[in-house]
Amino acid sequence: MNNEEMRDGGSPHHPYQRLQGELAELIASTPPGSKLPAEPELARQLGVSRATLREAMRSFEGQGIIRRRQGVGTFVVAQPPVIETGLEVLESIESQAKRIGLDVSMGDLETELIRASAEVAEALVVPEDTELVKVSRVIKTGSRPVAYLVDILPQDILTADDLDQGFTGSVLDLLLRRGEPELVRSVAEVRAVAASGEIARALEIQRGDVLLQFIARLYCVEERVIDYSLSYFLPGYFSFKIVRRVGDIR
Repeated sequence: MNNEEMRDGGSPHHPYQRLQGELAELIASTPPGSKLPAEPELARQLGVSRATLREAMRSFEGQGIIRRRQGVGTFVVAQPPVIETGLEVLESIESQAKRIGLDVSMGDLETELIRASAEVAEALVVPEDTELVKVSRVIKTGSRPVAYLVDILPQDILTADDLDQGFTGSVLDLLLRRGEPELVRSVAEVRAVAASGEIARALEIQRGDVLLQFIARLYCVEERVIDYSLSYFLPGYFSFKIVRRVGDIR
């Protein structure tokens, strides 16, 4: 039994519950924008290990209540706006935000030509090493990065002309405005993943922090996959709802 358990009657659950409460009180009493004590000092003040403290802080960061920046520190943020949407309709983040009056902007945008790996080639049903267009972008609300989006498409779907004509970063909105190819459906897989170093830097979070990941294939009317996308969302800033039909058990 460790010291944290002994202080709370020997139960391994009590220290974590106590820690959550004390952290919540500390965060509530700290003005938005202010910096919390450094991790070693905070762990000492609360009488817990740094590993236990980090685990507790992850839950608050997932709610968007605090923001940790590598090498800078942990900051309290104002109650974040939440983008709420159902999964039955495919929309860009920009369209969702506009509908609820939330101001979002595009952060870093990068477009490049890549060669199809085995995974991407299988997703897009093209030969390996096919040259494709990759679009990566960061979505911000205020100054806070909240999503990192990657789209990979065949070159005949997203051309150089498309990128030169006021491209705002949303591949879906571009295809819908253009009207061709005609889009019919998207098939997505949703999972929780740990942020890689690249994504953590883009979203200004810690490597290993939990994100919501959507892996999607967008189909046109010819049943061709025209976009393979990987989207990463900070959980505290997004609420996705699923409408499910009741099955017939007869």
